[in-house]
Amino acid sequence: MNVNVKGTVKSTTKHEQLGLSHEQVKEMYRYMVLARKFDERCLLLQRAGKINFHVSGIGQETAQVAAAFALNKEKDYFLPYYRDYGFVMSVGMTPRELMLSAFAKAEDPNSGGRQMPGHFSSKRLRIVTGSSPVTTQAPHAVGFALAAKMQKKDSVSFVTFGEGSSNQGDFHEGSNFAGVLKLPVIFMVENNQYAISIPVHRQVSGKVVDRALGYGFPGVRVDGNDALEVYRVVKEARERAVRGEGPTLIEAMMYRLSPHSTSDNDLAYRTKEEVEENWKKDGLPKFKQYLMDCGLWSEAEDEALVAEVTQQIKEAIEYADKAPYPKPEDTLLHVYAESAKED
Repeated sequence: MNVNVKGTVKSTTKHEQLGLSHEQVKEMYRYMVLARKFDERCLLLQRAGKINFHVSGIGQETAQVAAAFALNKEKDYFLPYYRDYGFVMSVGMTPRELMLSAFAKAEDPNSGGRQMPGHFSSKRLRIVTGSSPVTTQAPHAVGFALAAKMQKKDSVSFVTFGEGSSNQGDFHEGSNFAGVLKLPVIFMVENNQYAISIPVHRQVSGKVVDRALGYGFPGVRVDGNDALEVYRVVKEARERAVRGEGPTLIEAMMYRLSPHSTSDNDLAYRTKEEVEENWKKDGLPKFKQYLMDCGLWSEAEDEALVAEVTQQIKEAIEYADKAPYPKPEDTLLHVYAESAKED
């Protein structure tokens, strides 16, 4: 136990040993809840016909948020994949910005309403533009890492993708290049057990993490439902990278609790019992319980947080719903090079 008989917090908590303050772990939990509630509301909005499409990340928020807190938001570059709502919120994206994307409105900071939801982009937040073909962001992350090494900067690029897309050539080519040049890049596979409808045992004959051996850098498998372990592993990978020791491949084990997307009937390829069994391993309530065991959180605080987050998301929806769509002629923006206008 981390609490003494008087209910005060001891100084031997695991998060303190990792260098995290009490306020930081509570903030981590807040982002996990925010991402979960945002995701749940988007699923309802799609079913209600308010938005066209949603790719869910329910069950993956714990690892996403923990990883974000282990990185440097002022120096590092982020190349998330389409389920990473918890990650992008943790580095600064707001529910309003994400809802503008979901509603495909002109103010959408990711693409001006031109791209599918989950295709994140923010120069301000160092989130590198992503695209629909899976794992194309891996070699891009390697490119950012190469630039950091050439410029002798202590920044790291962090890229995520699913275990299914780790079979793509982009991942292997990027890994090989990064390994040869010992580049400061962290590859994190969010192994959620399914590549759309294909279970992991039909995708990979061994472990994704073992692929790092072939490229000459460390691979670490971690429980993606354990926030503090993910934080530790990503933090250590970043420290290795800035010391010039090269890349790390992290395989965060988790389970996709929701369907692949709103176009997917997941019960066509997995059972209700399987999904229910994996709900018991959900990292979000586990982290809540950890905070409570440390004497840092209570049910009353949890209710207040849920109410606050719910209101924040409600306001984001109302704003995005009323915001204007892009103009038809905006289709031609950022497609062709434009010469500077003369005075």
